[in-house]
Amino acid sequence: MKTQYSLPLVVPGSAQEFPTLNLKGTASGAEWSVCTYTLRGGLQEGVQVIEVNNGRLSFAVLPTRGMSIWKGQCGSVRLGWDSPVKDPVNPAFIHEQDRGGLGWLKGFNEWFVRCGLNSMGAPGEDTVLDYSGNPYTVPLTLHGKIANVPARAVSLEVTKNAICVRGEVDETMMFGPALRLNTEIRTEIGSGEMTITDTVTNLGNNPVEHQMLYHINYGAPLLEEGARMVAPFKQVAPRDPRSQEGIATHDRYGASEPGFVEQAYLYELAGTRGKRETLALLRNAAGNQASLLRFSLKDFPCFTLWKNTAGTADGYVTGLEPATAYPNVRRFEREQKRVITLAGGESRTTEIRIETLESKKDVKAAEAEIAKLQKTAKGTVHPEPVPTLSGS
Repeated sequence: MKTQYSLPLVVPGSAQEFPTLNLKGTASGAEWSVCTYTLRGGLQEGVQVIEVNNGRLSFAVLPTRGMSIWKGQCGSVRLGWDSPVKDPVNPAFIHEQDRGGLGWLKGFNEWFVRCGLNSMGAPGEDTVLDYSGNPYTVPLTLHGKIANVPARAVSLEVTKNAICVRGEVDETMMFGPALRLNTEIRTEIGSGEMTITDTVTNLGNNPVEHQMLYHINYGAPLLEEGARMVAPFKQVAPRDPRSQEGIATHDRYGASEPGFVEQAYLYELAGTRGKRETLALLRNAAGNQASLLRFSLKDFPCFTLWKNTAGTADGYVTGLEPATAYPNVRRFEREQKRVITLAGGESRTTEIRIETLESKKDVKAAEAEIAKLQKTAKGTVHPEPVPTLSGS
């Protein structure tokens, strides 16, 4: 395969400016483009952006924000949402301990954002070892640090068939976790799909805990009254008493409702034999537009559906969240044996594919695939929270 463009945008240890690029070409009958720039003004000052357009699907990667994906578009299907946080926020302006450990939310406006690498989920206290090896209690903040860590190395590769953005992000400290994320965001030219492959490596010699959750967020018009989330499941339970109120409609959405208080549902999904592949679909009310996630339960054994159908100015949004664990406090997840430990030098690689569906035919085909998997599982809906799935 002949490479048309292959260049580093950020080199480790380099002080050079993030370049401004405007690349264009034609392949397989599709006109593709890649442009890079740096945002200026306000809290977005210095945020780097890589906009990829494969001729059908477009999306904007944010190296400054842990290689999150700000927003996307495929035909008439919007990938993203309207957050009260209007611009990408430079991590220099994020104080994670704000509002009792909820400072992460001051930068929360992306379509695809990672939570991790050492911890994710609700804020709360946990016990770690200090530099002398003694246990002590520390406050863990909402969803960890990786979304607010700038990439140390970024590269772009365009071939005659695909566009690939790669990034390297370090979450490291002395006498603490030393984890590195290497990500590859790849899309075939002219397709409505993208694949995100992440490798997390323990750079240290000692074992370290690792958690990862993908917060994949959608707003209008894909999210609307009558929209549905469809996935094959073995069991689903409400996270808390508030979520229990809506368990009868856990997979369906209402219109924007000012004052709505968020709900979350914890799923154990069903998958294929062997590879344990599964999928989750968010479709609009008409069933002619959808976003489809494909991943392995070996990579992400836990799945959370977050519903926040609040007023439009407050963030009318839902999140589809494949993860290594449920987004409870880490101490609780460790007790349930859902926290991964990476040995010194060990790496773990995961993959997720996101497809955009733009016709009733394609949406029905995906729903039929889900229905086939659902036949392999009973599909239990718990009316109340399950003690082993949610806790503090």
